[in-house]
Amino acid sequence: MDRKSYAAIVVGCGGIGSAALYWLSRELGPDVLGIEQFRLGHVNGGSQDHSRIIRLSYHDPAYVDLARSAYDCWREVEEESGVKLVTITGGLDLQPAGLAGIKDIDHCSASLTEFGIAHETLDAAEIRARWPQWEIPDTILGIYQSEGGLVDAAKANATHIALARARGAAVIDAAPVQKLAVDGAGVEVVTAAGTFRADRVVVAAGAWTNRLIEPLGVSWPLTVTQEQVTYFATPHLREFVPERFPVWIWRADEEFYGFPVYGEVATKAGQDAGGEEVTAESRSFEPNPRTHRNLVEFLERYLPRSLGPELYTKTCLYTMPPDRDFVLGPLPGYEQVIMAVGAGHGFKFASVFGDILSEFAIAGATEHRVDAFRPDRPALTDPSFVPHFRNEYVVVE
Repeated sequence: MDRKSYAAIVVGCGGIGSAALYWLSRELGPDVLGIEQFRLGHVNGGSQDHSRIIRLSYHDPAYVDLARSAYDCWREVEEESGVKLVTITGGLDLQPAGLAGIKDIDHCSASLTEFGIAHETLDAAEIRARWPQWEIPDTILGIYQSEGGLVDAAKANATHIALARARGAAVIDAAPVQKLAVDGAGVEVVTAAGTFRADRVVVAAGAWTNRLIEPLGVSWPLTVTQEQVTYFATPHLREFVPERFPVWIWRADEEFYGFPVYGEVATKAGQDAGGEEVTAESRSFEPNPRTHRNLVEFLERYLPRSLGPELYTKTCLYTMPPDRDFVLGPLPGYEQVIMAVGAGHGFKFASVFGDILSEFAIAGATEHRVDAFRPDRPALTDPSFVPHFRNEYVVVE
């Protein structure tokens, strides 16, 4: 590459980085560069595969508000590209009665109500009547929100990149970033493919985040885990097509989630944050037998007709702050470096994250309400902060 200087550079072209590249290109055209350490479309991080859940049913109004904007941003990308990225299936949240926690279905219902978003509260009999695939006892409760669905992750990443390139943005892959050097004039980005400069740099590096910011004197308490999903070649295909079966989340101390048939002729399910702690270097691509056993036992008990011969199990990485909230905004002490961490559940927000990051990079602020996700919050800066990135529930009488 002959050009060495840009208004903005994006480090990491996975789900969040590709979206940032796209939204920056809308304002900067060819004055933006994306740098990816692996080949585009790689499976080393957490942004590939056929599907990610998208939903409005969140426990916290800040998330519901951001999710509404996420739907709007995905629609804009679909309209510009002509590529369908979001499939609406409806979304079902289930929870054993007698459990309570900050992310329980009561909090989800309250947050949805605050924004006037229609949803239904269901008992077990109503759930079984509507979706007889669920073999649940009467002690299970649920909420249903009709706008839940899935985002095609691999298509979304490729679409963001393609649209950015159409506006003149440059992308180089297989070029690991070796160093970020910040000075008054901007940021120098040293890579295996050469050295580049920019006024602002967006870092969307997932499990490699600390490697990039530690030389700047900042290190965050990020926990990286290796997670996995499994595709099951169910023989009951018609029961699990998107028109007949919603995306779902099981809220309890061990949380599970799943999808109708999409991307493969199979259902897909996984355990949330059930994997082992790893690093970007130590992770493997081998399935975890314990996590797999937990998932199969859950499905055998509650959703047995979704099972079938195992098509494959695919691993990915979660990169989680201690509070498991997102990180969005300038790196403290380095306003030229804009940070993003998806916390292991950010893909549904990827496109709106791109919009937010582009606003920080260009204007120094965003119109979106993201104070809850500031990089200078106690979860990242207070050594005494107690991690709680796995959901915790208590039994109530």
